[in-house]
Amino acid sequence: MKVTDVSLSISAVREAQYPDTEFPEIAFVGRSNVGKSSLINNLLQRKKMARTSSVPGKTQTLNFYLVNQGLYFVDVPGFGYARVSKKARAEFSAMIEKYLETRQQLRGVIQLVDARHEPSELDISMYQYLQYYKIPTLVVATKIDKVKKNQWNKAESIHKKSMELDQATQWVPFSAIDTTGTQEIWDWIENKF
Repeated sequence: MKVTDVSLSISAVREAQYPDTEFPEIAFVGRSNVGKSSLINNLLQRKKMARTSSVPGKTQTLNFYLVNQGLYFVDVPGFGYARVSKKARAEFSAMIEKYLETRQQLRGVIQLVDARHEPSELDISMYQYLQYYKIPTLVVATKIDKVKKNQWNKAESIHKKSMELDQATQWVPFSAIDTTGTQEIWDWIENKF
């Protein structure tokens, strides 16, 4: 998809602040520092639309990016970051759950996992949660450029087995450095609306 127009529409912490449109929404979830902002920037063909940081846990709101006046990307706060207080983690969790469980415009979730590592318990729990609510999910293995090409199949096998990915869940390797996987991710997104 050619992105001709994109803007940060709103940063929301509660339902009343969500955009009041019927535009389809694609949410991005993953552990802190897994590369959500880099993936979003790559898909949007913008260098600094979503803020990247070397400090995990920077995204603390649901950030709605309006794409081509007809689609929203929703950047969800990263999970699993230890420096955030228990109270803040509980608030993030409630905010994320409310959005994922109730938002009618949500067409699918892109769950990011680190290609270099076996999925964590949090990664597995998030996938199970999305499956429980029957939310179409694409698993994107980020930082694939840091994995030797002859190890990609092994990384895919480990992720599919550990997370117990079902037949309907596609696994796509992605690199923000060389844009591997970008077209496959867009193909999946465009299939959702």
